[in-house]
Amino acid sequence: MNMTPMILTPGATTLAQLETLWRGGAAAALTPAAREGVEAAAAQVARAAAGEEAVYGVNTGFGKLASVKIAAKDTAVLQRNLILSHCCGVGEALDGATTRLMMALKLLSLGRGASGVRWAVIAQLEAMLAAGVTPVVPAQGSVGASGDLAPLAHMTAAMIGAGEAVFQGARMPSEQALQAAGLTPLVLGPKEGLGLINGTQFSTALALVGLFDGWRNAASSLATAALSTDAIMGSDAPLQPEIHSLRGHRGQIEVAGQMRRVMAGSVIRDSHLTGDTRVQDPYCIRCMPQVVGAAVDLLRFAATTLETEANAVTDNPLVVGAGIISGGNFHAEPVAFAADIIALALAEIGAIAQRRVALMVDPTLSHDLPPFLTPDPGLNSGFMIAEVTTAALMSENKHLANPCSTDSTPTSANQEDHVSMAAHGARRLRWMNTNLSVILGVEALCAAQGIGFRAPLETSPALQAVMAAIRAVSPALEADRYLAPDIEAASALIRSGTLIAAAGLTDFTL
Repeated sequence: MNMTPMILTPGATTLAQLETLWRGGAAAALTPAAREGVEAAAAQVARAAAGEEAVYGVNTGFGKLASVKIAAKDTAVLQRNLILSHCCGVGEALDGATTRLMMALKLLSLGRGASGVRWAVIAQLEAMLAAGVTPVVPAQGSVGASGDLAPLAHMTAAMIGAGEAVFQGARMPSEQALQAAGLTPLVLGPKEGLGLINGTQFSTALALVGLFDGWRNAASSLATAALSTDAIMGSDAPLQPEIHSLRGHRGQIEVAGQMRRVMAGSVIRDSHLTGDTRVQDPYCIRCMPQVVGAAVDLLRFAATTLETEANAVTDNPLVVGAGIISGGNFHAEPVAFAADIIALALAEIGAIAQRRVALMVDPTLSHDLPPFLTPDPGLNSGFMIAEVTTAALMSENKHLANPCSTDSTPTSANQEDHVSMAAHGARRLRWMNTNLSVILGVEALCAAQGIGFRAPLETSPALQAVMAAIRAVSPALEADRYLAPDIEAASALIRSGTLIAAAGLTDFTL
């Protein structure tokens, strides 16, 4: 494989770089400027390992066994035993792209020069990323403190020739994968096993994936909401900038502005500027900027936290100045809070979108659209059950949005007596984003169908481009047909960002 890597600077890597790594599958490597600090810290750990003074994680046991002193001759065995004993993950394996993102995050953390690992450890991670050797990492087993121990142990096991890895599409013992890629297993030095498995990189990688997909869903919802507004011949008056400036929230102001721009030039809208007997639209139309704008603000808040965490040193102990100091940076509470915040935003974006779907299929509310958006209701059911599907997924997401960070349980004989639950808090976001993409995909199908019934009146130029993208994968529903492929195709338009591009919303960014 031997991909040209993206060069990352520890402490200064951006979310845009990390999203590019994750979506594009590129390798990652640290700037050579990081090496001096890394090697200096490693030398300090080596001196401590050779000394008589007990230093946690260097020449002692771990967790509740921290009081057990380990002889200098046994430190390498200590680190290997640590990795093997902590490979207790269960469940389905993490997907390859997210695993590689996790490895890149571990590079960033080690590259800050406070973990005390040798440059050889970083070089092994870089070489595996470049060669396409991806550890098999079970997705369950972390409570988010003391770091993501089990998942990161499985990652580290692949580095030392234990456990499993995927190479050239085949799952195999990691020793075999390393050999096939021309690499050799790493022999861990003092503290290196602990430096690799202490940390929040598993939880952070999953939370970042949730953020990246969540933002794509949020931006897509501006296009689908605008299309729905025109489909029910809704008003764009609630999008006027003065309303939103008076409240002052950035997300609300931007959502309204983007929707105004997308809807500009709609003949459908112009057709009912006068003589419309309706006074107000339902909240799912009228309050779109207030609801999704608030969700956008939450996503941006979480983004700030996760960008900081991606660049953070989160293992323990840390080489600080002339000392090696025990702390608690491995506690993933910031990531857990960020994941909970993202989950709230996803649930609410889906909730208001689902109400727009319900609005469009209901002839009493849709301003003369036929029941369930079919030209021959009764003989045909149209989008009746597609709307039910969105209701089911909306409800799932509401339940999944319940906070994980408020849960805790003591572990490791009460030594680790408060934990973050960041790992499964972040892991659920992929499920939630998939659900949301389906809700928005169904909204896109319903809105396109509704716009079709307004002919010969046309929607705006931007929304005509959105319509063309939808019709490229799903023709208008003239009579009932097997709809599952249409729903999947429309959801794929959401997940790929196709509707964002079609609507000209690519400048709407985190």
